[in-house]
Amino acid sequence: MPPRMPIESGVPDPFQYMHPLMARNFGAWNYHERPRPGVLCHTAKSGDKIWTVRAGTQRQMDLYTIRKLCDIADEYAEGYVRFTIRSNIEFMVSNEAKVQPLIDKLTAEGFPVGGTGPSVSMIAHTQGWLHCDIPGTDASGVVKALMDELYEEFIKEDMPNRVHITTSCCQINCGGQGDIAINIQHTKPPKINHDLVANVCERPSVVARCPVAAIRPALVNGKPSLEVDEKKCICCGACYPPCPPMQINDPEHSKLAIWVGGNHSNARSKPTFQKLVAAGIPNNPPRWTEAAAIVKKILRVYKEDARDWERLSDWVARIGWPRFFELTELPFTKFHIDNWRGARRSLNASTHIRF
Repeated sequence: MPPRMPIESGVPDPFQYMHPLMARNFGAWNYHERPRPGVLCHTAKSGDKIWTVRAGTQRQMDLYTIRKLCDIADEYAEGYVRFTIRSNIEFMVSNEAKVQPLIDKLTAEGFPVGGTGPSVSMIAHTQGWLHCDIPGTDASGVVKALMDELYEEFIKEDMPNRVHITTSCCQINCGGQGDIAINIQHTKPPKINHDLVANVCERPSVVARCPVAAIRPALVNGKPSLEVDEKKCICCGACYPPCPPMQINDPEHSKLAIWVGGNHSNARSKPTFQKLVAAGIPNNPPRWTEAAAIVKKILRVYKEDARDWERLSDWVARIGWPRFFELTELPFTKFHIDNWRGARRSLNASTHIRF
């Protein structure tokens, strides 16, 4: 049979980049262990062992940093690396004697080793100003500042369970659900530049994009434009991507909000939506100290009060939201009440059987 030709879509062949020992034992692994934080040891049914060393990166990497990591892989590992979905880099070695020198070199070069087991893993985030045309803040900057604060929780395994943190630079939230999420929060409706709408925007597309039907066509100064019903507008920012003249980003009125309890996993419980716990936090670069203080307080309380193996959402479900706000000393307002019940079954994207 002739080889399958590459196409423009789909997943590339992973075996050409895979460590030979991993390829040889593909689908035949028996168990794995964690000898220390940041290191995994997988044992195959054949008896083969492979050690994986995980190191944190700054996510947005320049060419020189990538070359440095590849040089480390060639000199201290066996030339095989892979990146996780959270942009950690993993080095695979088939000899345990190579593990400690590799860790020492990574640490000396400023790449912390950790992020496995019950720890705070690397923060997943959207691209921010580097690759995206609609952000209200720089998500990667928030991540860098926050991971500097949470360095010890990355290199140790002291949490009750793993903690996934996400950030999103707009309210479309392609950062995803997380145990803790830091998202932008627009607090004012968009300001419309009516002189540009007719030349830049497809007005029917913009009207259809609004999830609450707050936008309608209008004639302003004799030109086709749009208008917003501010009583309906939820300041989500969904109108801005198809129509940049509907500017919603604002240095004063675009704030940060913190959500907790989100979970994509189907492993032990159903996926859960994250819930708002703090809003109106100043979007205050370059260190975002106000947001970092709230995240650290939530993590401290979770670490002290949760039982072993409880994810953050499981801990909140056990103690209840009133107790959560009491322990974290966060103010509770009417805006925190989640009374939306639409599409509960269709959005419950779980593999679990429903009765």
